[in-house]
Order: sequence, then C-alpha cells, then structure tokens
Amino acid sequence: MANPFVHVELNTTDLDKAKDFYSQLFGWELEDMQMGPSGTYTVIKVGDGTGGGMLKNPMPGVPSFWLAYVSVDDVGAATKKAASLGAKVHKESVEVPNMGWFSILEDPTGAAIALWQTKKS
Repeated sequence: MANPFVHVELNTTDLDKAKDFYSQLFGWELEDMQMGPSGTYTVIKVGDGTGGGMLKNPMPGVPSFWLAYVSVDDVGAATKKAASLGAKVHKESVEVPNMGWFSILEDPTGAAIALWQTKKS
C-alpha cells in the first residue's frame, strides 16, 4: 500500500499514568529517551505492527490525543500538497536527527494527522 500508517503517538497530559495503563493493558515494552529540553519521549516497542511513542502533550490545555503518522517520500512536497487541498499546517517540516522529518496537519474536517519522511542512508 502506498503511504501506509507508520507510527502512532500519544500526546498525553499524564505520561506516567499513560505508560502504566498501556503497559499493563497490552504488555507493551516501553523505553524512555531524553529529548533535550522537551523532556522524555517514550518509545512503544510492539514487535510486529506499527510502533509508536508517548510524550507529555506540548500544548497546555489540550486534552490527550493519539496522532497517526503516514509515510511520504517528500514531507515538504506532501505538506504543500495537503495545504493546497485545504489542510491547515500546524507544524512545518521538523527534522528528527538521524531518523527523518515530520509535519503536522489538520485536514479539512478538523482531524489531525502527521506526515513522516524517513531519512535515507
């Protein structure tokens, strides 16, 4: 399938509570990584299937939510195309060192979605 979902990410108001809940519910292996001044990022290692992560919601006052990431060949071009189709761009292309780039959009119906471009070796 072209442009599959490749990552899901929980932006949560209570990271410790979320980690406890999901690790007990699903038996997920979780690994914390320090992400500089933005704090802890918890990687969800699910084995087979789409992996993900958890972080403290960086937007104060916004309820916890899951964000799905879709793989694209060129995050800049895909973000521009999405905007031309009526999407609102919340975050332009951001580099994740040694991994790739992402952008965050709101589709014309108000749903959030992220685009992901993996860094080629």
